[in-house]
Amino acid sequence: MTPSPSADVAFLGIGLMGSRQARRLLDAGYTLTVWNRSRDKAEALAAFGARVAETASDAVSNADIVILMLENGRIVTDVLFSQGVAEALQPGAILVDMSSIKPAEAQEHARRLQERGVHHVDAPVSGGTTGAEQGTLAIMAGGEAEIFGKVEPILGIMGRPVHVGPHGAGQLAKLANQIIVGVTIGAVAEALLLAERGGADPAKVREALRGGFAESRILELHGQRMVERDFVTRGRSVTHLKDLDNALDAADRIDLDALPYTALTADLFRGLLEHAGDLDHSGLLVELERRNPTGASAGSQGEARLRSKS
Repeated sequence: MTPSPSADVAFLGIGLMGSRQARRLLDAGYTLTVWNRSRDKAEALAAFGARVAETASDAVSNADIVILMLENGRIVTDVLFSQGVAEALQPGAILVDMSSIKPAEAQEHARRLQERGVHHVDAPVSGGTTGAEQGTLAIMAGGEAEIFGKVEPILGIMGRPVHVGPHGAGQLAKLANQIIVGVTIGAVAEALLLAERGGADPAKVREALRGGFAESRILELHGQRMVERDFVTRGRSVTHLKDLDNALDAADRIDLDALPYTALTADLFRGLLEHAGDLDHSGLLVELERRNPTGASAGSQGEARLRSKS
C-alpha cells in the first residue's frame, strides 16, 4: 500500500502542531478522521471535511494509516495500549508516531504493535507551528525502510521526511536536534546578555553578527525574539526540557556518561519553568537575567567601561 488521497487516515492529537498538520492532509484531499482528548480542538477541523471520532479506538478502526502527535511517551503508551487503539487497528495498518518520546519507548511500541501485525514508524518533527502550517517540517523517521517508503508521500505533505535508521532512530535524531537548538538558544541568550550588560546595543550586535560564522536560524529568529522581548510561546519550554531529559536518559542507556552542554541547558530550562513559567524557549534569556541580577545603572556603567577603553 502506497498512501494516496484514497487511503483512510486517522490523526490523533489535534494540538498546536497536529491541527496544522491535519489541515494540510485535508487540503491534499485525504479522508481524515480526527480525535483529541479535548473534543473541541478536533471539532474545529470538521468544517474542513474531517470526521470527528468520539474515542481514539473509534478513530482508527478503519484506518490504513494512523498518525499520532501527542505530548509525551506516557500519553502515547496510554492511548495505544490502555484506550484500545492497538486492539482496534487493522492488521497491516501503519502507525506513524510523530510525537517526541524516548527512543526506548518507540522501540517498545514498535515491538508490541508488530505482535499484532501492525507496522510502526517513529517520525518526530522539527520546525514548530510555522513549519507545520507551511508543510516544511523536518521529519526524522525510524523503522523499516520499506514501510517508511510507503508513508513517505503522506509525510511529504507535512514536510521533508528522511529515513535515519531502525525503530527509535527517528527519536534519536529529534533529540540531537533539540540538543543543538537548546544549546544554541542558550549561547545566543548569553551573547546578547553580555553585549547588553556591557553597554552595547543587543539589536545592533545581532545585526552585526548576521552573515558571519555565528549566523544561524536561532540567531535570526530567537535572537530577534530576545531583542524584542517577545516570549509568547511558539516552542514550549516544558516540551524542550522533556526532550533534553529524554536525551540524557538515552545517553545513560548507551553508556554516554557526559553530555555537559545538554545537562546545563536542561538546568536552565528547569529554572525558567520554575521562576517564569512556560515561556517560549527563547525565554532562556529571562533565566540568565535572573541568575545575573543587576541594578538599573548597569547599562550606563557598561557604556562607561567601553568609553574608558576607547
